[in-house]
Amino acid sequence: MMSSLDGRVAVITGASSGIGEATAGHLAALGARVALLARRSDRLDDLAARIGENGGHALPLVTDVTDAGAVLAAADRVRSEWGPADLLLNNAGVMLPAPVEELAVGQWRRQIDLNVSGLMNAVAAFVPHLVEAAAARGVADLVNTSSIAAQSILPRFAVYSGTKAYVTHLSRHLRAELGAKDVRVSAIEPGIVGTELAGHVTDQDVQAWLESTKGVIEWLTPQDVAETVGFLAALPPRVNLQQVTIMPTRQPG
Repeated sequence: MMSSLDGRVAVITGASSGIGEATAGHLAALGARVALLARRSDRLDDLAARIGENGGHALPLVTDVTDAGAVLAAADRVRSEWGPADLLLNNAGVMLPAPVEELAVGQWRRQIDLNVSGLMNAVAAFVPHLVEAAAARGVADLVNTSSIAAQSILPRFAVYSGTKAYVTHLSRHLRAELGAKDVRVSAIEPGIVGTELAGHVTDQDVQAWLESTKGVIEWLTPQDVAETVGFLAALPPRVNLQQVTIMPTRQPG
């Protein structure tokens, strides 16, 4: 029996944990071959082994997406192994909220380098794949992980929210350019998800706020987002959901 993504070649950045890890497993279960991009080789090898044990196909590629040359090398490796990728999940990112008056310039730069420049490095490396694949098979998908923070006004989240607003707005523009070539572009904006992202937060007030939400909000799981990516990729080629906001039921905004 054919699975819904049989024959697809998917690339996932930030694949070593959280949404990326869950999406890799889910897309592989749907029949896609998955290229796993992240920095932690042990995590990637373990994930690739688990996917293989479940009958899937995974290619672990240790890659820092802030290194444009490394991302291009990963793209060449995917092409040589499987041909051009027809699905890219741009998922690598970091969240480091802090009051702007703290002037945490290093944290600002880290968020911009990864959430914006890293995403653009993946776009530069893999959009040629997507256009080529779409011409051959009639559809390809570029899915960018944004955040509800792109729309919400949250004190201490100014830089992170700015990077995610960039991702959402960029996605709209890329869709206008690439849709005519049968490359669908979607931005996914999750609310609070139970991933390592929250564990990177160093601001004590934000840590306390996140902890307090656990008593009243059942957070999303990475699998919830992974299944949404699979749904987007399995839609008929004529259908493109350009922006999907996924919220915990009890999270107000």
